[in-house]
Amino acid sequence: MFGELLKRLTASDPAPLPDPDARLALGALLVRIARSDGQYDEAEIARIDRILAERHGLGPFEATKLRREAETLESEAPDTVRFTRAIKDAVPYEERAGVIEALWSVVLADGVRDHEEDALLRLTANLLGVNDRDSALARQRVEARG
Repeated sequence: MFGELLKRLTASDPAPLPDPDARLALGALLVRIARSDGQYDEAEIARIDRILAERHGLGPFEATKLRREAETLESEAPDTVRFTRAIKDAVPYEERAGVIEALWSVVLADGVRDHEEDALLRLTANLLGVNDRDSALARQRVEARG
């Protein structure tokens, strides 16, 4: 189902993704960070659905459908580096802090900061070209919203 997208993600010099594929890549990255601690619970799933709905102007059913597709892509995709490369190519720099904020929102959805999730988020922020300070500020904004 995702063969063509995976082929583009694994290309040595990938072209920017069209919007539907960029949405799917972001969704898969959100799922990957949620699954990184070995637990993928309802709070994280609900948070991913909300993020996808808000970022892309989707209704609840469309957001759920996109998340389910992202779960499948995440399970088939080879590594996090290719997701971040695709997102970095598809998302202007100014919006990458928003991607990091969305990732922090998923990490903190279950009320627990897990070591594996923190490590993957630090790696992802670095690969997206977002520095530690901006990542920390994104985390603080998420924490302030509760």
